[in-house]
Order: sequence, then structure tokens, then C-alpha cells
Amino acid sequence: MLRPEIADMDLALPAASALLATYLISGGMPPLFPFILAVVGAYFAITSSYVFNDYCDVDIDKINLPNRPLPSSRMSRKNALTYALVLMVIASTVAAYLNPESLAVFIIAAGVITFYSSVAKRSTFLSFFPVGISYGLVPIGVWLAFDPAGILKTSIDNQILPLPAIFFGAMICVTDWGFTLSGVARDVEGDRAKGAPTVPVTFGVPATSKFIFVCWVVGVAASLVIGYTAHLGPLYFAGAICGGGWILWQSIDFIKNPLPERGGKLFLQGSRYRGVMFGSLILDVLLLIFIESYPFIW
Repeated sequence: MLRPEIADMDLALPAASALLATYLISGGMPPLFPFILAVVGAYFAITSSYVFNDYCDVDIDKINLPNRPLPSSRMSRKNALTYALVLMVIASTVAAYLNPESLAVFIIAAGVITFYSSVAKRSTFLSFFPVGISYGLVPIGVWLAFDPAGILKTSIDNQILPLPAIFFGAMICVTDWGFTLSGVARDVEGDRAKGAPTVPVTFGVPATSKFIFVCWVVGVAASLVIGYTAHLGPLYFAGAICGGGWILWQSIDFIKNPLPERGGKLFLQGSRYRGVMFGSLILDVLLLIFIESYPFIW
């Protein structure tokens, strides 16, 4: 239920955000304990939404994904709801401990994704919008834990968030629209049967594949802007450019083969791309910190 097949993306995202935020304000590494808390807390926040979504979509998943724990009756809906709430409580407790601003962002993100699963998905084809917004708030919440804004900000520069943080959140938001819609394209038959007016149900998989391509183009461009505004090095740009080119190629293939199963494949490929991009950012920041810490070696 926690989607282990995409766990690399969900763990690397908060790690990358925490490392980049700390590097930009101090040139060093984040404190180990808060860093671990931020990564685990963000992972629980993300995965709580997966469990709650399964709780809301049991009838759809019986058609699309019958082997998942809920539609296969390996877990009851009551236990799934309890599981989601436990994950959410842990995530909110971690956010409150790290920074009240992080908690505020978590509350907004949790409210938005809950609205998606419980209301929007079965009400409008624009339901993918809140998913991207919620996921895009994840790096912002983590960032604020290490670089507070507002009255908690240590420096008076009239800047709530630096540009890299803003583009990081925007990049995650837009790419998550493409990522989510790829999975929704896979699930089109169940959504159609249960009356969920998703984009693939409303406009068809071929039209959805074209919109997904646009989302990835914007996301890849935003990833380059992140590197530029944060003054990252060649390791990051190599990962962002190579990974970005690869996911755009896969998106074009989906346009050529607009089938539900190809959408499901692109869904997993989108996770791999973002995992590679986040990993490249992590390695690049670690290298930059090492170079600045030991300049005599270079």
C-alpha cells in the first residue's frame, strides 16, 4: 500500500530538498537527526495519501488493480483508514517538531490530497490538479524545516523562499500532473465503469498522452532552472539533462502508442526519472560541500 515500487522517488525527494536548502544557507550538511526525521516524516506524509487513496478507491481498484490489499480483502477498509491516519499523525508530529511552518504546509498538503481522493476524483476531470499541488508542497515543507521563512527566518531579506525552492516545488507539481495522469490512463477502464470523470475517461488516452508530454517538457525545463538558480554543478546537470531527455523520449512513445498499459509503464518510468534527478542533486550537493570543505585537494 506504500507503493514500494516508487519508494526511491519518495525518499530521495525530501533528502534532496533538505540537502539543497541547508547547502544554500550554510554551505554545509544538515544536522543528521533533523535530516533523518525530515526524510522519514515526508515519506510517511506521501505514503499516507497512497493508503487513503486506496481506502477511497476500493471499487475502482477491484477492476484495475484487484491484487492490491484492499480489493483482494487482505486488509479491511477500517484498518486501511487507521493505517493512513497513523502515518499522517507521525508525519504531522515530525513536521511540528522541525518547524511550525513545515506543519502549516503539511496541513495544507494533507487537506488538498484528501479533497482529491474523497471528492475531486469522482467530480471533475481537473482532479489531477490537487495531486500535483499537494506533492509539490512536499519539498517546500521540508525546505522550511531547514531554512525558515517569515518571522522565523534568521536573516532579514524580505524573501519567503529562495528561487531554487520555488522552482523545486513548481517542478514537482507539474511533473506530478504528468506522472499521475500516466497512472490514471492505466486505470481508465475502472474509472469509466465507476463514473470517475478523469482526463482519460473524458478526453481519451491519446489526448491525455499529449498533455502528459507537455507536463514533462515544463518539468524538465524547471529542473534546469533549479540547477541554474542554485548554482549546481555538472553532476546535477548531467542527471537532469540525460534523465529529462529520456523521460521526454518515453512520453513521445506514449503519444505514438496511447494504450492504458503504456501509460502504466510511463507511470513507473516517471518515478525512475525523478529518482535519478533527485539522486543527481544529492550527489552534486555532496560533491560541492566536499570541495568547499577541502579546497586544498583541488
